[in-house]
Amino acid sequence: MPIIKSAKKRVRTANKAAVRNSKTKRSLKGALKAFHSAVTGGKKDAKKLQSKAQSELDKVAKKGVMHKNKVARKQSQLAKKAKTAPGVTKAAPKKTAVKKAAPAKKTVAKKAPAKKPTAKKTTKK
Repeated sequence: MPIIKSAKKRVRTANKAAVRNSKTKRSLKGALKAFHSAVTGGKKDAKKLQSKAQSELDKVAKKGVMHKNKVARKQSQLAKKAKTAPGVTKAAPKKTAVKKAAPAKKTVAKKAPAKKPTAKKTTKK
């Protein structure tokens, strides 16, 4: 047990952080397990569960529990697994209207307004 006051406080804050980190890790594990079971089971809510899992990964990165590059790698793996999952229907890509380019308008350069002459100073006698 530490004797110095600052060391005692450090122990308290470390315990709080450990509890907070373990809750975050637990919720991440639950989201990942739900996603993996949905993908292997071929359920239709896999897309929703993928979104939830990616959201949890973002939270983990924001809180500093996991390194941001590891989180990015995990999200990439989730997307790859969701893409190749059997029985998961993929959403049709949205059709966007193609806009035709408008004919170029001729623009006439405007002349800069003429500057007013500076007022002459008058001296009183």
